[in-house]
Amino acid sequence: MKGIRLIPEGTNINFIGVRYVAFAISLLVILGSFGLFFNKGLSFGIDFTGGTMIEIRTPVVADLGEMRTMLNGLGIGAVSIQEFGAPEDLLIRLPQQEGGPEEQQAAIVKVRAAVDEQFGAEAVEYRRTEFVGPQVGEELKKAGFFAIIFSLAGILVYIWFRFEWQFGVAAVMALAHDTIATVGLFSLTGMEFNLSTVAAVLMIAGYSINDTVVVFDRIRENLRKYRKKPLLELLNDSVNETLSRTILTSGTTIIALVSLWLFGGEVIRGFVNALVFGIVIGTYSSIFVAAPILTFLNIRREGKVAGDETSAAAAP
Repeated sequence: MKGIRLIPEGTNINFIGVRYVAFAISLLVILGSFGLFFNKGLSFGIDFTGGTMIEIRTPVVADLGEMRTMLNGLGIGAVSIQEFGAPEDLLIRLPQQEGGPEEQQAAIVKVRAAVDEQFGAEAVEYRRTEFVGPQVGEELKKAGFFAIIFSLAGILVYIWFRFEWQFGVAAVMALAHDTIATVGLFSLTGMEFNLSTVAAVLMIAGYSINDTVVVFDRIRENLRKYRKKPLLELLNDSVNETLSRTILTSGTTIIALVSLWLFGGEVIRGFVNALVFGIVIGTYSSIFVAAPILTFLNIRREGKVAGDETSAAAAP
């Protein structure tokens, strides 16, 4: 029984030939992401900033403008309200209050009393209330940053030992590309950046390196098999030979994520958004970034620099 092939056998798309165009696009994405991050910043969730979050369901669709005016008049700082899935589901964020837990609790009591007065006692369903202190928020921010840096360093060491240093450098450059682009997306859209997003970034790194290792494995195999084939042709053949697997893996993962996006609820929607974008950008980088970078790193086969053969083959 023949399996399904999305990419016909013998496909030969010139991915390596358009590497400079791909590099220009990637450079634009990275510079744009840095520009957004340093100018606009990220919309950090209370995991990182500290404060209180109250999720409620109102009996009728609330007038957000009126409700915002009412809560901001309570003297507890700037209160933000956001629809959270259905129009009746709202997320209320309170800033960190001066003082200890008693002051935080007093602010929550004030908000609940005001909301109950507007919609009627016991008409509002309070689904969850979370509080994160500023010290904890700062620690979580540092921990999230170090988690990303150490994961990239660990991947560099792993790929270095498994292949050669050139492959490790190319893999980490591709991963950094994916991570920076994902952070840029959150800065551009203003989506909340919280601990779930950090988890999503780490998952993107894991997914992307898995895809990249498959391509690198085929490159290494072909370097041993075709000792005289020009490097550019060999890299392009390797990417084309793994293209079907790359597209199928990414496609099936995205189908699962679409189901999560549709039925998983608003709580995990930011996490799913980051993963969907990360898989798309990770697939792009494994094809257009990781393998083409190797053309500049003088990868070796059987004690010879592969690029030398490319030059020799191109010479008249």
